[in-house]
This record gives sequence, C-alpha cells and structure tokens, in this order.
Amino acid sequence: MPGPGSAHNSGVKFRTVSLVSAICLTAALVAQQQKSKPEDTEVWTPVPPVVTPGDGTAAPSDAVVLLGKDGLGAWINNKGEPSSWDFKDGVVTVRQGAGDLVSKQAFGSCQVHLEWRTPAEVKGSGQGRGNSGLFFMGQYELQILDSYENKTYVNGQAASIYKQYAPLVNASRKPGVWQSYDAVFDAPVFEGGKLKKPAYITVLHNGVLVLNHVEIKGETVYNGQPAYHPHAAKLPCYLQNHGNPMSFRNMWVREL
Repeated sequence: MPGPGSAHNSGVKFRTVSLVSAICLTAALVAQQQKSKPEDTEVWTPVPPVVTPGDGTAAPSDAVVLLGKDGLGAWINNKGEPSSWDFKDGVVTVRQGAGDLVSKQAFGSCQVHLEWRTPAEVKGSGQGRGNSGLFFMGQYELQILDSYENKTYVNGQAASIYKQYAPLVNASRKPGVWQSYDAVFDAPVFEGGKLKKPAYITVLHNGVLVLNHVEIKGETVYNGQPAYHPHAAKLPCYLQNHGNPMSFRNMWVREL
C-alpha cells in the first residue's frame, strides 16, 4: 500500500521529469539551430515567371481575354458558326435563338474573371428571371441568376454549382447592376477511361467567398444525379443562352 503523500510525490516526480525533458529538447533545438545556417532553408530556383497584374479587374499579362473591346472573335455558337449575340462597347448581350456562346479556345484548370448583369427590368421569377450560366469545359455549370430577392431552390441560385452546391451566402446585387465572378477551377483527371481525380472549384461572387474548394460531383444535369464521363483534358467554356437578355463583359482566363 502506498504511504502517505505517495500520490503527491509521484506528481512532483512527473513534473520534474517533464521539466527535464523540456530543457533537454530545448537544448537540442538550440544546438541544431547553431549548426545550421539561414541559407540552408533558402530556395532560389526555379524562379517564378513575372506576371504584370491588371489595374482593378483588368486582365493580367498572362491571361487570355475572351471578352474585351474587340468584339466576339474569340467565340462561336453551338454549330461552330460566328456568334450573333449583340455586341457594343465591350458588352455582349444574349440574343434569343442565337445559341450559346462557345469559346474557340479550349481550357482545363484555370482562373476566370467574368462580369455579368441581369436585366434592370425584372420579369418572371425563380429560374425564369435573369438566368444564364458559365460552363467550365462545357460541362460543369456555375449558375448565373438574378438572385436578388428572388426565391428559388438554393442549389440553383446565383453562384451555385447547379443542382450540386448552394453558395455559402447570397452576395447578389440589384437587377441591372454589374456583378462579378472570380473562380479557380481544377479540372478533373481521367486515366484509363476512369476518373482519377474529380474537379474542384473556388468562387468569389462580388468579392465574397461563396464556394470554398468544393468537389464537383460530375457533369451538370437538369434531371437526375450528376456523374463523370471521360473527356479531353481541355474543352471550350460556354456562356449559356437561357433566353433572358443577360449582358457580359471583361472576361479573361488564366490557364493553370
């Protein structure tokens, strides 16, 4: 049987051993630091390439400008023909019956900036109000919608990955006011006809983080569950023609 004060003595011994261990560890770290030099942890190569950032939301020097002041030369429609969407002063607006806007250039993983505007005159409600979408690789939709005081299913509102993820918050501006998306898209990877790595996306809506590196579950579908099907490592992006007179400007892409 332990004698009086044994538990107290054990505690003192434990604290003493812990203190000694801490002192020894500190001494060892100090000795190691004295042997090393600051240069031992400096990395000099490879040197990152220089990129000149644009002023404000202007395109950086290594970006591909898809919507600027030079018209719709970077786009075609779904039939591979020149697009007939309306273009004026750097702004492109949906024309009914003119199909989607399809980029001539194909992209995989990328950073995208896009500015968009819903009609100032509000017509319709839910999914029928200011509807469009940015499709990465033509398959994975970042929803564009007038979600200012407009009730709909949350995984279909603005800044959602359509029918997959609702945004963390609703950062929508009033109808007729320019809005922005800044997104980083990590493309899926296929190997041997099978999915090796799913796609991921991070999105800021009007400068507010709304999707934080979420895993995309597969191709966007209106009905049923999303699934992946093998495709090329790079594919065109789309701006959807949903029939509403949506406007777009200042779109650029940085390949990653």
